[in-house]
Amino acid sequence: KEEGLNVIQVEKFLTSGQAKRMDSMLSSLEKDTGFRLRVLCQAYPNTPGLAIRDYWDLGKEGQKDDKYVVLVVDQFGGKGNVLNFNVGDGMKFALPNVFWTRLQGKYGTTFYVKENGLDLSIINAIEAIVQCLRSEEQYCVNVPDQGVSMKSLGM
Repeated sequence: KEEGLNVIQVEKFLTSGQAKRMDSMLSSLEKDTGFRLRVLCQAYPNTPGLAIRDYWDLGKEGQKDDKYVVLVVDQFGGKGNVLNFNVGDGMKFALPNVFWTRLQGKYGTTFYVKENGLDLSIINAIEAIVQCLRSEEQYCVNVPDQGVSMKSLGM
């Protein structure tokens, strides 16, 4: 495995170019804000399970750094929402639970995926999170409209 990847694809939902661009966007987010955002693309039951938390050094008992989010993308055979978030306690002030529910409802539905593709579902969700965490307030309850085009972020 390559070291330090922010985007792990057990299932290839993103092209290698999309994954690479997302990886560098997440690296610069972490460098600039301290927020760690990771993406895991998988298809149950073929998953790395909790081992992924060790790989990314997340959610350790007594760990001071709990400003992280793991987006787990899984189609579950086309049933249910494809976007699942594992949110560290340090994120809950910046992005409270209602934000994650709204984000799932906007980009994770089977309808959205069918209309736009799974790759756009992932990219738009990540972009919305990054946009919130980079905003002056570093706070969102609503999912931002797609004000920033993926092109301007180099996607």
